[in-house]
Amino acid sequence: NGSAIFLIQEIIDETALKIILSTIDDAKTTLQICYENKLPPSSTYKKIRKLQNNKLISIEKINIDSKGKKVIFYRSTIKSIEFNLKKDGLLLQFNKNHH
Repeated sequence: NGSAIFLIQEIIDETALKIILSTIDDAKTTLQICYENKLPPSSTYKKIRKLQNNKLISIEKINIDSKGKKVIFYRSTIKSIEFNLKKDGLLLQFNKNHH
């Protein structure tokens, strides 16, 4: 199944893994994710958008800061991922993160 392989390619990336892992328990802003994982903001923003498009993280809440700017908090939609590689294909199992 091609989509499982595509998803794994999306996830295996170190930046994506760090984003998912850091948002399993708590919703965080992009800057919090960058700071905690020592990630560069530009690639982190891009990766968050990709993960969002693949429904691996979602927006939990949007706050407005003192300057009237939107502050978006992201949360991983998955608690864990298991994948099993066999001769007849790839089994990918996502365990949902219940907020």
